[in-house]
Amino acid sequence: MDDSDHHQLHQADSLSGLSILSTDDSRTSSSSGEIPASIRTESMKVSEAGRRKCVGRNNRSGLHWGLTSVIGRRMEMEDAIAVKPGLMSSRCNHVGGCTAPDSRTSGEISPVHFFAVYDGHGGSQVAKFCAERMHEVIAEEWGREGINGHDWQKRWEVAFSNGFQRTDNEVVSEAVATDMIGSTAVVLLLSDCQIIVSNCGDSRAVLFQRNKAIPLTVDQKPDRKDELMRIERDGGKVINWMGARVLGVLAMSRAIGDRYLRPWIIPVPEVSFTTRSDEDECVILASDGLWDVMTNEEVGQVACHLLRRHRRSSTTDNTPPAQIVANNLTEMAYGRNSSDNISVIVIDLKARKGHPQRQ
Repeated sequence: MDDSDHHQLHQADSLSGLSILSTDDSRTSSSSGEIPASIRTESMKVSEAGRRKCVGRNNRSGLHWGLTSVIGRRMEMEDAIAVKPGLMSSRCNHVGGCTAPDSRTSGEISPVHFFAVYDGHGGSQVAKFCAERMHEVIAEEWGREGINGHDWQKRWEVAFSNGFQRTDNEVVSEAVATDMIGSTAVVLLLSDCQIIVSNCGDSRAVLFQRNKAIPLTVDQKPDRKDELMRIERDGGKVINWMGARVLGVLAMSRAIGDRYLRPWIIPVPEVSFTTRSDEDECVILASDGLWDVMTNEEVGQVACHLLRRHRRSSTTDNTPPAQIVANNLTEMAYGRNSSDNISVIVIDLKARKGHPQRQ
């Protein structure tokens, strides 16, 4: 990943007044959660190590998120979203990458949250199946005793690799869809100290810190140098037909499903690990309905501006700031003539004021 991918800045357009979230063909949902940090009185003589906390415990108001998923200008809705707060419960030092390994919080049981965006193609069946099943499979794979001996990063890589492959196999064994249907999968697990992302396809996850956009995934496109070499090595061909496509058909090089394009389309994820920081503003996962018409930097400028503004003020309907961001980004993408379904998850990593969960 080049440094230039991280630091190019562009001015975002002003927020569009267009509202698509109340139209009949839109599908929108929102959710906010609160996972309070444990607060206990300590002796004045407590050690510096004892005072330290895992990064996620510094946010006393808990974790908040917002999401949208709309059909947009497409004839069919093929995207799917999954949010599973507290999918797993574990000690931070057991999940891995704890920033305060000698602290009390590192040994306390805390939730690990799951977020995912699935962008289907050829039909919605595989994306919907992934949204219903992928989190269960990954949790099962993480819990397998056979990989306990690996270091924590290797263990997560094995869990994701096995989980994606199992889900892909179940698409076939359970006759979920024909071989002509598939889906991207961008999955994020959030612990108190780590942001762990696994990706197949061209949906994307980006972390925003103040004025920095930090890609957590790299789009798996057929003309990406390493992917092109892999495809051609296995006897495949990338043809430019309204963009680079495998055999002139599929505009991504990895996915769940799409058995008719094996061995060139594979369900093998790329995994990244990012240590959480107090500088983190938010993480955004989205399908290419957003990223096709907005750069990472434009998305970050809009998101951070809105989050900072709405964290300081209370809205009349108690809408979480992360939900306001998700709504606005979706409207902007639609206003810029995005031709695809648009699905966006915004995870606010610096929320300071509690918002009740919307039903």
